[in-house]
Formats: sequence, structure tokens, C-alpha cells
Amino acid sequence: MLQLRPGYYLYVGSAFGPGGIKARLAHHQEKTERPHWHVDYLRQVLEPVECWYTHDSRHREHLWAGVMADVPGLALAKQGFGASDCCCDGHLFYCSARPSYPLFVRVLKQVLPEHAPSKRILLRDATR
Repeated sequence: MLQLRPGYYLYVGSAFGPGGIKARLAHHQEKTERPHWHVDYLRQVLEPVECWYTHDSRHREHLWAGVMADVPGLALAKQGFGASDCCCDGHLFYCSARPSYPLFVRVLKQVLPEHAPSKRILLRDATR
């Protein structure tokens, strides 16, 4: 069982299916009665605030999960969450304060300078 505490949660995944990131974001902004992806279960109690993404032909979610572990202020929220099909420690991270996208980008560029540019989408005002 996952005990949620006040703060922010970052989930690392991919969107290589039909419709790509646009379709996956549309899906994750709605609560579903029949959860499919790991993040669907989180949507029962959490609201998405931002989406950080990259358009890359390579699967980068495992790299991003590794980088998240190196970003100051982020911690693995639950061992193995979202990583049932890989050997990552987990794909869900916790931060007590709103995580810094610019800090993540700096750490990502340090780890992998040739990484494709990343972007972010603000989904809702997190100050509410």
C-alpha cells in the first residue's frame, strides 16, 4: 500500500502508443473507473499539475527515473512503483515542495549532454 503525504509526486512513464503525449495526457487528466497504467491509480487521489516530456525515438523513462534520484529534494516515493516491467528502483518520486523543472533539466544535461530537448506543459495552477 502506498501512503501518500502532502507534497508533489512525479511519475515517470512513456507515451509511445497511438496519439502520443497528447492522447496520454488527455487520458491522465480524467479519472478512470478501470485503471490501466500505474498513474491511473494515483489519479484517484492526486491531480496532475505539470507534464515534463521529450520527443525522442528512444525510451527515456528509465534514464529519467535514474536522473530523478539525483535531483536534490526528490526521493523515491515507493520502491518498485511503476517499474513492474523494468529493473528501475521505481518510477514514482516525492517532493515536499513543488519540484524545479529547471533543476531537473540541468541535472539531465549533466548526466546526458546529448539528450533531446525537454519541454513542460502547465496543466493547472498548483497554488490553488
